[in-house]
Amino acid sequence: MTRHEIDWESLPSAADLFGELHLADQAPPPADAPAKPKESILPGLTICGIAAGAAAWLSEHYHFPIILLGLLIGLSMSFVAREPRSHRGLDFASRTCLRLGVVLLGFQVTFTQIGSLGPEPFAGLVGVMALTFFAGVIAARLAGQSSYTGILAGGATAICGASAAMALYGIIGRERLAQTQFAITLVGVSLASAVAMSLYPILAGYLQLSHQQAGFLIGASIHDVAQAIGGGYAFSEQAGSYATIVKLSRVALLAPVVVITGLAIGEPDSGAQRTLWRRLALPWFITAFFAVVLVNSLVPVPPVLGTNALALSKGLLLIAVIATAMRSRLDLLMETGLRPAIPVLAATVVSFIASLGVALLLL
Repeated sequence: MTRHEIDWESLPSAADLFGELHLADQAPPPADAPAKPKESILPGLTICGIAAGAAAWLSEHYHFPIILLGLLIGLSMSFVAREPRSHRGLDFASRTCLRLGVVLLGFQVTFTQIGSLGPEPFAGLVGVMALTFFAGVIAARLAGQSSYTGILAGGATAICGASAAMALYGIIGRERLAQTQFAITLVGVSLASAVAMSLYPILAGYLQLSHQQAGFLIGASIHDVAQAIGGGYAFSEQAGSYATIVKLSRVALLAPVVVITGLAIGEPDSGAQRTLWRRLALPWFITAFFAVVLVNSLVPVPPVLGTNALALSKGLLLIAVIATAMRSRLDLLMETGLRPAIPVLAATVVSFIASLGVALLLL
């Protein structure tokens, strides 16, 4: 049997069929067609909530830092972000939950607490924070990282760990710093804070520091709020009280640092020109943080409200950390390696040395 080739030019119906399929794809849906369901935040938010519950259970039973556990669980579940239905919930968790958590931190700070520190120790604390911040920036440059990685590492180490890192990341933006590098910085900050909580009280005792000196050292150099306070009380009752005041003073400086950073680096889209008034305008969550601190300073707040606000703030920040980790790409993590953690290490060392120097000189 002889095989004949098909003459497609003699079959115009094939072209007609292709044209009909193309027009069918381009045509608008019928008026009576069911509307496409809107994306919901529930799938992504529910997954983050379940992961947060798992992190809380593991932290309670194995006494491991809850933020670090949340990061590791989120990274291990990064495959969730491949499902488009999870994106809206993950974005809501990483942005809105973060900002609400920062606002609720204001219930832990009053202007009276900051004033009780005294002018000289407060000035020394500001100096320590400045040195720590710029140590992170310089170390990032030396390690071949972007200045945004250094800002994130230095700011998180100088202020209040993961909370400050996420607030600063909201200013920097994912356009300028990949979420993978952000996740590595969070892991480094959480690990450094956990090690410092166990090590710094021992070093303070070995150096024969007074209660006040130990309280300043621990409160000025440990990143996380709860771990700084816990480390202070691990040394003594007096050191714990003073470490609490020092640490909360650092938390109060979160808003000014975020504002100054935002003015210094500008918007992610450099082509967008804004007026000076718009550039000076505070992000809404920082304004709300200031307002909460003011209310907490002027109006007696029941202790139960402060306790519940702190617990809710930690829960919201944990969910935000998990969502951010889930959106991180592990393939980029393998490419970048641990270089983004170098600025965190440098800032942590500088923070300890500077805090010890101020404690010995002023207290």
